[in-house]
Amino acid sequence: MAHSVFIDGEVGTTGLQIRDRLARLPHITLRSLSEADRKNADAKRALMAEVDVVILCLPDDAAKDVAAMADGMGAAAPRLLDASTAHRIAPGWVYGLPEISPAQAAAIRAAKRVANPGCYPTGPILFLAPLVAAGIIPADFPISVNAVSGYTGGGKAMVATYEARQGNDFELYGLGFEHKHVPELQHYSGLTRRPIFIPSVADYAQGMLDSIPLHLDMLPGHVTGADLLACLSAHHAGSEYVTVMAGDAKDRLEPQALNNTNRIELRVYANEARRQALLVARYDNLGKGASGAAVQNLGLMLGVPVETRLAA
Repeated sequence: MAHSVFIDGEVGTTGLQIRDRLARLPHITLRSLSEADRKNADAKRALMAEVDVVILCLPDDAAKDVAAMADGMGAAAPRLLDASTAHRIAPGWVYGLPEISPAQAAAIRAAKRVANPGCYPTGPILFLAPLVAAGIIPADFPISVNAVSGYTGGGKAMVATYEARQGNDFELYGLGFEHKHVPELQHYSGLTRRPIFIPSVADYAQGMLDSIPLHLDMLPGHVTGADLLACLSAHHAGSEYVTVMAGDAKDRLEPQALNNTNRIELRVYANEARRQALLVARYDNLGKGASGAAVQNLGLMLGVPVETRLAA
């Protein structure tokens, strides 16, 4: 049985990569609007009534408009998978990060509306949610996350700047402590204290590193790096896309090794003599951080196998 999918916003970076992944699947039929009808509300509503799932690759306000349109369609409304920031902690939407727990994966399968995670929070949540749930990291613990992404993680304007060779080699941004990904990072990690999150961008297209430093002697009990590793390994055991490993002090991590895949590596570094640790996630901000994650969620929603890698 073929399932029909409409990618609203298929000409953007995320939409194009989702389309590339889905176009190779015989059980997925991709539907589109003509260029002339892309902003025609009646044409969009008619197409939405004919498909199983609409994937929203739109600015936040436009994604909210389409969700409101679906609200007015009653039983004819399709299921929605939103790749924008608009609905990640909104009531009635399921957060599309299945590795948080088996219950989360089941909720995605049954959901009418799924919000795809943000690129930056994906790694930290996959670290923090298990550690907070296990009581290893208290919910009110002061957490800081530092992250670097390729410029495709910064939106259309940033992509245009870098592709015109006008961007800086490296820069910090979001220095007002109000980055739009912080609410979902806090909410789905189980933190009661708002984390500090500092993003940065470098002059390469895609690939991401998130890092969380920890003073082990500030954690309750005598937590070791081995404790962190054991908790994370048990939580993510059997995961198709998440790999947990002990970091090597000699590592020199670069962010692009997992590009064009849906894989994510979670590394635990620790110096027991200094009672310090570092959690580092590596993944593709357009893969597990965006398009690959969306395709993974679509597969769960439809109950079909999917291809989360980009074509070679």
